[in-house]
Amino acid sequence: MNPFIQGLSRYLSPGDLERVRSMRVGIAGAGGLGSNCAWMLVRSGFSNFVIADHDVVDASNLNRQFFFLRQIGMPKVAALRDNLLDINPDANIQAVQTLITPENAASLFADCDVIVEAFDAASAKRMIVETYLPTGKFLVAASGLAGYGDADRIVTRRVRDNFAIVGDMASAATEQCPPLAPCVTVAAAKQADLVLEFALRRQER
Repeated sequence: MNPFIQGLSRYLSPGDLERVRSMRVGIAGAGGLGSNCAWMLVRSGFSNFVIADHDVVDASNLNRQFFFLRQIGMPKVAALRDNLLDINPDANIQAVQTLITPENAASLFADCDVIVEAFDAASAKRMIVETYLPTGKFLVAASGLAGYGDADRIVTRRVRDNFAIVGDMASAATEQCPPLAPCVTVAAAKQADLVLEFALRRQER
């Protein structure tokens, strides 16, 4: 055990830690939702990831995404992998720099137990849901998390046993309603918490 896992073992039983560490999580998108959800999952003990995104880090991302000034211009998945390994150097992170399309979506996360949908565009969100909902894998999506104030509007809606959506289902990002760190991170935290709950209660299913 590295020091991080040793420290985490103060809070999770050996059985719970094993369940979390053995679960493979796919994250579709490495922006505000995906990057923040990923670091919370790593801090919770998750160690196996497939993270896919085609974009690079831009200065406009730094207000809400888990990247740093020095990483501007880097592929988001590579920068995120570096940052996650700074937390747990033994994590197994498959960073895939690619545009996720209807043609490759099914294969990218085929061996994952959980899929986190972390896109901005509604069409991309729909693509992930339509691809993975029929598989029975646990799927966590998000819709509506822009703006600021009234963070309690960001709620969890359980659609099916294997499908939950986080957000207010309304707040799209616009000039008048920009994506800002507090609400984006609240939504990402709720996504991470759903994944953690699924892992720890899996033995009861």
